[in-house]
Amino acid sequence: MKKAETEMYSHNLRTTVFCVLVSIAVLGCGPKQTSTGDTQGASATGGEISIKGSDTMVHVVTAWADAFMKKRSDIKISVTGGGSGTGVAALLNGTTDVCASSRDLSEEEKKAGESQGLKLSVTIVARDALSIVVHPSNPVNELTLEQIERIYTGAITNWSEVGGANESIVVTSRESSSGTYMFFLEHVLRKKDYTQNALLLPATSAIVQSVSDSSSAIGYVGLGYVHEAGAKLKSVGVKATPDAPAVMPTTETVLSGAYSISRPLLLVVAKEATGPVKDFLDFCVSDEGQAIVEESGYVKVQ
Repeated sequence: MKKAETEMYSHNLRTTVFCVLVSIAVLGCGPKQTSTGDTQGASATGGEISIKGSDTMVHVVTAWADAFMKKRSDIKISVTGGGSGTGVAALLNGTTDVCASSRDLSEEEKKAGESQGLKLSVTIVARDALSIVVHPSNPVNELTLEQIERIYTGAITNWSEVGGANESIVVTSRESSSGTYMFFLEHVLRKKDYTQNALLLPATSAIVQSVSDSSSAIGYVGLGYVHEAGAKLKSVGVKATPDAPAVMPTTETVLSGAYSISRPLLLVVAKEATGPVKDFLDFCVSDEGQAIVEESGYVKVQ
């Protein structure tokens, strides 16, 4: 992709993203959830449970919810994304029963909960590898952590600098409310600023679409999205150091610790879970729930 084409692609993508954001804003004007109170969204004999947060986790949480509701026809579960930060905020202000988060809670969030008399309870429900993805036609098959950092901070701007074609790199990222954005910032960029040229997209699915559409794009997504995208994306091996072997994101490398960009996935409640909410959390970590984790492309809790 030539420079002019890349600029046109970026412009068109920004326009598309703007339209998506407008659509989201319009949808957000509909009926709002209300606080679920002490019952955590459902009574002992039925009711509703709301789950909000990580886009990375939407697929697996939806699969859990569908399976759980087949067992408990008296329970209705609603699942929405928006990012881990959005989910935590909703939990703190009482507009969701459960927050799905792809990152640990920050000290500020913990203190905010304490100030409201909440005792935030965290359950690890799966593990994930953050996959670095490119278009399948991209000849680059591996990158060092330092090269990934330099691409995302703007020090490397052309694929030829890392063994690829002479094309400007289109950097795609989640937006700042995303737990994946924060995890990548802390663990890959080492808290350095993202390049100003990064396209900050409102959902992981938008990164998948962008990278699958452009031979010059790069992105980062959870294992489940790689699993779902199939041949539309190519994961690259990650080298912890220039002399280390390239490691692919797999169940085995996540469990062994060999893949350096891995993380736990969490479900968080505002207090100790009871009733149907506890039943749902127990289901997620049960053998049946963990089988769903594997089917969704993520890694079971060991």
